[in-house]
Amino acid sequence: MIELQELLDDPAVTGEAAAAYLEREGVPDLAVTRVEGEKGEADFIRAVIPGTDGRLSGGNAPTLGIVGRLGGIGARPARIGFTSDGDGALSALTIAAKLGQMHTRGDRLKGDVIVTTQICPNAPTRPHDPVPFMDSPVTSAQANEAEVDPAMEAILSIDTTKGNRIVNHRGIAVTPTVKDGWILRTCEPVLSILEQTTGKLPVVLPLTMQDITPYGNDIYHLNSILQPSVATEAPVIGVAITAVSQVAGCATGATHLEDVDEAVRFAIEVAKAYGAGACPFYDPQEFDRILGRYGRMSHLRTMGEQK
Repeated sequence: MIELQELLDDPAVTGEAAAAYLEREGVPDLAVTRVEGEKGEADFIRAVIPGTDGRLSGGNAPTLGIVGRLGGIGARPARIGFTSDGDGALSALTIAAKLGQMHTRGDRLKGDVIVTTQICPNAPTRPHDPVPFMDSPVTSAQANEAEVDPAMEAILSIDTTKGNRIVNHRGIAVTPTVKDGWILRTCEPVLSILEQTTGKLPVVLPLTMQDITPYGNDIYHLNSILQPSVATEAPVIGVAITAVSQVAGCATGATHLEDVDEAVRFAIEVAKAYGAGACPFYDPQEFDRILGRYGRMSHLRTMGEQK
């Protein structure tokens, strides 16, 4: 984690440089794609760590996706240094590196894990209340296209979530499960893993219907933590890196490595349990009953109608 932060805190860092680091740590399957946007460009990284009984080997263990969500790791030239928003990328890359190291040593998970994130050291910023937002050189839809893989059967979305008055806690928090426009109950096995890895009572980040609609619809969003859910029918749980005070996403000097470490260890333990069938993100039978009584909410994943 420390090595990766030093690597990322560089105005010239690229996705290729991060991928080269992951390759040295034993990640066997890597891809880097540069995506051009209206406000610049970003390198998207995809790292795949195969499991012993995963889909890639013809097995039945489900595939977990881990997305490091952010606008940019840097806001140059407006701000010099690694931004608070970059914690999502730092977490995801550290998870990939550790899983690659474990894979090389023979500590292999049952299910495949796909880790995706983006690297942009010079992302723009934009006004937002109560603190400024990190903007992104690419749109949320472009990020989803690059980060949300159809092979992901469940997703952890890691995002810095400090610019609010909703959770006044330093560390990490999880969201309830979101699936195809429905906000479902908070996953109990995930809460147990959160307690196990942090040594504290679990903290849950509340969601509104607004938060699970797509960016760009002129509706307020807490942040982008649940944006991957608009691009998939798979269940998504947000992992928020939080603070007691309000900290802007474009703030520098605001990364607490111990908090990133909590997110990393938590995600790895969820990956172990999910692939082994011990941590389903939702109850399929109950979800079917919900749909039978109240219908689908898939339209919340669209831009909706203008009336």
